[in-house]
Amino acid sequence: MSPQPLPLVSTAIAGRIPSDGQCRVWWDNYRMLENIKRHSELVAHVATALAEMAAGRSAGNPQRLPPEDFVQSVRASALLHDLGKTCAIRIGGDHSQLGAAWVMQLTGNPHIAQGVMHHVYWPGELDPERHFLPLAVIYADKRVRHDDLVSLEERFDDLMDRYGKNERSRDWIGRSRQQNRDIENLLSAFLGEDIHAYPFDRRRLVR
Repeated sequence: MSPQPLPLVSTAIAGRIPSDGQCRVWWDNYRMLENIKRHSELVAHVATALAEMAAGRSAGNPQRLPPEDFVQSVRASALLHDLGKTCAIRIGGDHSQLGAAWVMQLTGNPHIAQGVMHHVYWPGELDPERHFLPLAVIYADKRVRHDDLVSLEERFDDLMDRYGKNERSRDWIGRSRQQNRDIENLLSAFLGEDIHAYPFDRRRLVR
């Protein structure tokens, strides 16, 4: 069955677009582990590069935000995508749902919260014009293994080694791998750039 189109989050509800500094304050408030901070920094770096490409083409911005706000909204969602993970590791629960609830409470911004909610698997249609932010965040997350930039195949091989303990988990990882291959191909065409081969220059990591 083909995924059903998800409605756009209402453009009438903008909420806050937090700065990098504010996102890092929230990391500390929610006691984020240091290794998760490093992972989140690199995921945000990749997502930011994708957002800058989209902004350069005036694409993927259905809210019609100013380019700098559009890029920062994608970046903030990526910085916050694992906000709930430390808590989930310690006491259990779905880190995506928990993090999204916190981000919505903190920012009032459903677009940024949506990227957090769906950074593990995207349940709707793969339409980068309508859903660029969550697709950029999910793809960026799948290009970072711990705090190393890797290919999708390397990332999913690692996920399979660590979590593919039974048929159900292996099937889920396989479906996620294929979805991210599709996202990579779609974003490459959408952005006019082979993002599989794109270097995502780490010299630009610090902002």
